[in-house]
Amino acid sequence: MGEVLEQPRIRATQAKIRYLGDGDYVTRRYVSQGAEINTGDYVDHDMIVHDAMPIRDTFRLDTHGFMLARHVSRVGDFNDAGEVDALYESEVAEAVKALTGASFVTVQGWMRRTSADLSTRAAQKVAGYQHKGGLQPQAGEAHIDYNPRTGEAAGRRMYETKRPDGPGYKRHCCFSFWRTWSPPPQDWPLAVMDGRTIVGDELASNTLFVVDSFPTGAALTAPVPGEDEMIAATILRYRPGHAWWYFSNMTRDDVLLFKFYDSDHSVTWRCPHTAFRDTSFADAHVRSSIEVRCVAFWE
Repeated sequence: MGEVLEQPRIRATQAKIRYLGDGDYVTRRYVSQGAEINTGDYVDHDMIVHDAMPIRDTFRLDTHGFMLARHVSRVGDFNDAGEVDALYESEVAEAVKALTGASFVTVQGWMRRTSADLSTRAAQKVAGYQHKGGLQPQAGEAHIDYNPRTGEAAGRRMYETKRPDGPGYKRHCCFSFWRTWSPPPQDWPLAVMDGRTIVGDELASNTLFVVDSFPTGAALTAPVPGEDEMIAATILRYRPGHAWWYFSNMTRDDVLLFKFYDSDHSVTWRCPHTAFRDTSFADAHVRSSIEVRCVAFWE
């Protein structure tokens, strides 16, 4: 796939990137309103994160696993869930189709994230919590939202549901369409990894559990029948060769498109990512962002 892009003269910042620690763990992610926790031990590693904004047009989905694009949304207030539901999902589907050349794109849902304190929200317990269309904290560790089995299943499920009479597809790709609308610079921007720097043996699965309240003690890791078939993400252990990038000072009209899973493994087919505390700007603002999960199909 060519040489990994190296830009030693590009501005960079040192950041703490959280990785799964060495050891044998039951790895799970529990999510509830306003809070998320992982089992296992995680360790912060000092990593160099290069600023991709000055060379924003250099990055390609099938080379690096991510790209930055321009997109002007009709949504006036991303804090208005009704407005987002009414306008944004169809906008995202159209934008991803145009950016990728896919036959059609279907949207799975959206989530807002913020670096603001959500402890009060997390304390407000809800019954039947649904992990979509809400407000959650920023991502805390290096991960990919889907493991390969989940990515394959998402393609089958969404095609059968949204295009039951379609001719079938030869390729599908699960994406995140991510933007921030808080003023730049943001205090916890999103870092993305050049997918070509994944070796493979540093990866582990992280099963998703959506709960009304978090289990405690031994219940966190107690056996669950059928866990191997449940929705799971990929998490990473530290490797010094991982190449991290971010786009500083993103504005409302900048969108970051990156891969969770591409069924075409002849190209870069996944993109690890995480939020990180950017200490290179003294006047950084609280980050507010919205992500939309979608699946693109080539028939």
